[in-house]
Amino acid sequence: MSQVWKIYLLAVISFLVGTSEFIIAGILDRVAADLQVSVSAAGQLITVFSIAYAFGTPFLIAFTSRMERRKLLLYSLAIFAVANGIAAVLSGFEFLILSRIILALSAGVFVVTSLTVVSVLAPPEKQGSAIATVVMGFSAALIVGVPLGRVIASVYDWKMIFGGIGVLGLLSMLLIAFFIPKMKGEEPIPLRNQLKLFKEPRITAALIVTFFWIGGYSIAYTYISPFLLEVTGMSEQGVSIGLFAFGIASLIGSKLGGFSTDRWGAPRTLIGGMSLHIVALLLLAAAGQSAALMFPVLMLWAFSAWSSGPTQQYNLISMAPGATGIMLSLNSSVLQLGMAAGAGLGGIVVEQGSLHAVSWIGAVGVAGAVIITTIAYRRSVRSRSNSSEVNSVTAEKQVLEA
Repeated sequence: MSQVWKIYLLAVISFLVGTSEFIIAGILDRVAADLQVSVSAAGQLITVFSIAYAFGTPFLIAFTSRMERRKLLLYSLAIFAVANGIAAVLSGFEFLILSRIILALSAGVFVVTSLTVVSVLAPPEKQGSAIATVVMGFSAALIVGVPLGRVIASVYDWKMIFGGIGVLGLLSMLLIAFFIPKMKGEEPIPLRNQLKLFKEPRITAALIVTFFWIGGYSIAYTYISPFLLEVTGMSEQGVSIGLFAFGIASLIGSKLGGFSTDRWGAPRTLIGGMSLHIVALLLLAAAGQSAALMFPVLMLWAFSAWSSGPTQQYNLISMAPGATGIMLSLNSSVLQLGMAAGAGLGGIVVEQGSLHAVSWIGAVGVAGAVIITTIAYRRSVRSRSNSSEVNSVTAEKQVLEA
């Protein structure tokens, strides 16, 4: 199997991992009704997942850093399958919370490890596109997994979704065992050294951008199914079609984000994509009660939001190329913290206010990310300009002294 197909294999398996994370948003009302909890309470299943992912992943990545990469992928998928089995077999809100925590930990290890593997498999000039391909697997979960899960939950039991994902997770282990080559791990970096990376202003700024970007996205996306049902007044079939349209656009946005990063650079891609993201969320609030307008707005939102994913991954890798795994781990943790904060804040908005408000509040969060990115980019340009001037003056002095 060629290196390209190995990258696509990891992208396909990432589809399963992405589906296990995103599916709750697609069936939130069904889960709430079955477990007899409120929609806002069910939404905190996303918060629990994200917090476990955020705080657990750095420790697990540091602990397993020396482990051979293929073996780590296999171990994480085995635990992933067990977690899905818990959700499928055991009843009760408490067991579902337990399942989400275990899922988050296994997914975090798999995601960071797979992104590290593809960054090695791909040539240097194609790393952005390779990362985008794996991120495309997560987008495919939105395209196929989430709307398909919605249909299954409408016809059968939503627990069947997790049972099926668990079985496919076991099959994925066989594919990885046969086709992904062995790769050495990295030297372990103590947690205190990981935290030292936050002292680098560029890295801190980039991670804050991740937090606000995904936080603004999560505020609205966590409650998208109830929003489409109650605010827009869509039917069950309409919601499934809407989620399908959302997924297609996210796939296009993810792939174009990787292409744009390779061609025009990360800062321009981030600023352009997130600016469009803000516009889409504001349009979502304005067109919320029109089913006809909602479909193109959903696609614009997904396209713009997911164009930033691979760009941020590549941006952070380029800042610390010697610590790829740690940088991806930190970014994934901050991303999940943003998801948790967005889901939590969205729950408060839904409980105390209305579903209609989640989109424009999300736009405020993304606007914060645009402002920080713009400031950081201008400082970077100014720093390079000053460095160039200093080097020029030094060179002139050396010539005169000669």
